[in-house]
Amino acid sequence: MGKIISKFVCHECGYETPKWLGKCPGCSAWNSLLEESISNKPLRRTAERVAAIPLNQLSAEDSPRFSSGLSEFDRVLGGGIVPGSLILLGGDPGIGKSTLLLQVAGLIAAAGKRILYLSGEESLQQIRLRASRLGINNDTIFLLNEQDIDLLHEYINDLDPDLIIIDSIQTVYSSKLSSIPGSVSQLRESTAAVMQIAKKMDKAVFLVGHVTKDGSLAGPKVLEHIVDVVVYFEGEKNFSFRLLRAAKNRFGATDEIALLEMSGQGLVEVPDPSYVFLSPGRDISSGTAIVASMEGSRPLLIEIQALVSSLGAGYPRRMVSGIDQNRLSLIIAVLEKRRGYTLSACDVYLKVSGGVFLKDPSVDLGIAAAVLSSYLEKPLAMDTVFIGEISLSGQIRPVSFLDLRLREIDRMGYKRVIVPTSPGRLAKSSHNMEILEVKSLDHFIDIVLEG
Repeated sequence: MGKIISKFVCHECGYETPKWLGKCPGCSAWNSLLEESISNKPLRRTAERVAAIPLNQLSAEDSPRFSSGLSEFDRVLGGGIVPGSLILLGGDPGIGKSTLLLQVAGLIAAAGKRILYLSGEESLQQIRLRASRLGINNDTIFLLNEQDIDLLHEYINDLDPDLIIIDSIQTVYSSKLSSIPGSVSQLRESTAAVMQIAKKMDKAVFLVGHVTKDGSLAGPKVLEHIVDVVVYFEGEKNFSFRLLRAAKNRFGATDEIALLEMSGQGLVEVPDPSYVFLSPGRDISSGTAIVASMEGSRPLLIEIQALVSSLGAGYPRRMVSGIDQNRLSLIIAVLEKRRGYTLSACDVYLKVSGGVFLKDPSVDLGIAAAVLSSYLEKPLAMDTVFIGEISLSGQIRPVSFLDLRLREIDRMGYKRVIVPTSPGRLAKSSHNMEILEVKSLDHFIDIVLEG
């Protein structure tokens, strides 16, 4: 029998050290090292040796997929669920992760497939009550209240399910380790065991993961490296809308988003999210601009609101919701340097409607327009959309997928769009709206705000 030794592992990044430290050298987190006991008994190989296969003998066809029953969820997954894939769904407590997966299980079971739902958090009666509320009553959904992940292989051999749901990966454990469920070692061992089952038996597996207070998935980063797909389920508990965002996808595009609405009967798809991110019948007021942002392969029209007020005592405040705060500071610095606006003597507040977080650089022009509109107390035209990335030199840089954005703007009924100058890339005759090209921040301000 091997000797039992202790080590300290950071539950944020997985850094290991033989002694306790107040600050993790790997991620600089405080009080994140937890003690774990391990055995240094040498591992013996029990698996059979597998043969290497030449590349040209493997099929070049795309992996077959089956639908989750929710077209918006299929979009985020890259077109459907791939057998043998390992999908990690993360989100805040109470956001609706279990409801979403139980609803997906009901839809897939209705198509004639078998589902194994392993729950380590809730009792079977709690799951049954939720299923009744969602109107799910299928005899091909098998519920299991078991935390020992080493027994999963036996249940799969008995039931032969097409889809396996584990809710959640932080509550299951492997009996090979002595550490508690949810520890770094257990997370790595359990996820590796599930991955081996998914790949060898060609079974699709959903893992539910908890998130930390800063919004990242709990546990070591190796958890995200092991799985095939990482999907974040985002939203505010006080609002009914929920966002699904793919952060990693080996079978499709990343940064795809889907919009769902939480109702009494479960989650309902929102096929046209642009209407959600725009204020219906809004009045003409300063500080409001419409931008066209690419979220994955889908262009969305989103409203940005800015408020510039005179500076009180102390330092100027920069408060944002929906974009990176450093990005707002950069745009303000360009406006001060290139046009001489004294925004350093003002408090600036910025909000993106709908709760979505924007990373697309093409919304820079809309942010600048909203800030200047509030600063100058000059409302922007309600039928105008702004597209463009602002460089530090004050130039308006071209953006990608311009034609897709223009088609979405035209479909939504807007009459004018401000875009960067892009010779040879703009087909004005194909769109029923006025397209105004600007080459610099000076040009934009002169013709739009001060013209």
